[in-house]
Amino acid sequence: MTEYRTIHGVKTAYCEEGTGRDMVLLHGWGQNKEMMGQIFEHFKDRFHVFSLDFPGFGESDAPAEVWGVPEYAEFLADFIQEFSLEEPILIGHSFGCRVAIRYAAVHPVRKMCLTGAAGIRPKHDLGWHVRTKTYKAGKWLLKVTGNKEKLEELQKNSGSEDYRNAQGIMRQIFVKVVNDDVSGILKDVKCPVLLVWGEFDDAVPLWMGKQMEKEMPDAGLAVFEGDDHWAYWHQAARFNTVLDIFLKEDVR
Repeated sequence: MTEYRTIHGVKTAYCEEGTGRDMVLLHGWGQNKEMMGQIFEHFKDRFHVFSLDFPGFGESDAPAEVWGVPEYAEFLADFIQEFSLEEPILIGHSFGCRVAIRYAAVHPVRKMCLTGAAGIRPKHDLGWHVRTKTYKAGKWLLKVTGNKEKLEELQKNSGSEDYRNAQGIMRQIFVKVVNDDVSGILKDVKCPVLLVWGEFDDAVPLWMGKQMEKEMPDAGLAVFEGDDHWAYWHQAARFNTVLDIFLKEDVR
């Protein structure tokens, strides 16, 4: 059953069930708490599980200002404080992992599982830099000449699918989020971390998972062969089984 509470100034939708150690599920960009439903159902009989809609997604209101990942991490800190959760277990996918990493770098966390974790800035070739500079130049020219129709057309046809699908303030938030790089704080994540990656993830390539495993003090990487960015969803039973092993000692 979905409930609502104002967190960090935003009306927030969440579900809560179970008893035991605290667990918070953090969905990816453009998604909602339902995408974490198979994990929620699997663990609610052994853990105190929360699944939330990040501000701007699902049934939660959008932020009133342009947030970046640090603001979403502050939101998560307020959520955890609101419910008096103690050293929660964080399980995130993609964008949710960015938030989890920034939170765990400065707050106590018992364990984390990060799947398809975004947060490391990708390597771009010369062609990408040329296209980006051309787009920015065109955008600037259309702005100064007041050609709003052409500007809207350029923005509509440019950028990633997530950017094009974002509405209102969420488009500005998306730009800020995707430019956030957590590489410099991976060393500050001291809790045990399970990284789960799809072998052929083209949104967050496997090399990023290997880099996270190398730079986090206590991390291990599990690769789901032949799968992609949604490996945790496509192979939900396998994912939950791996989590069962990782969290075996945390069941009260």
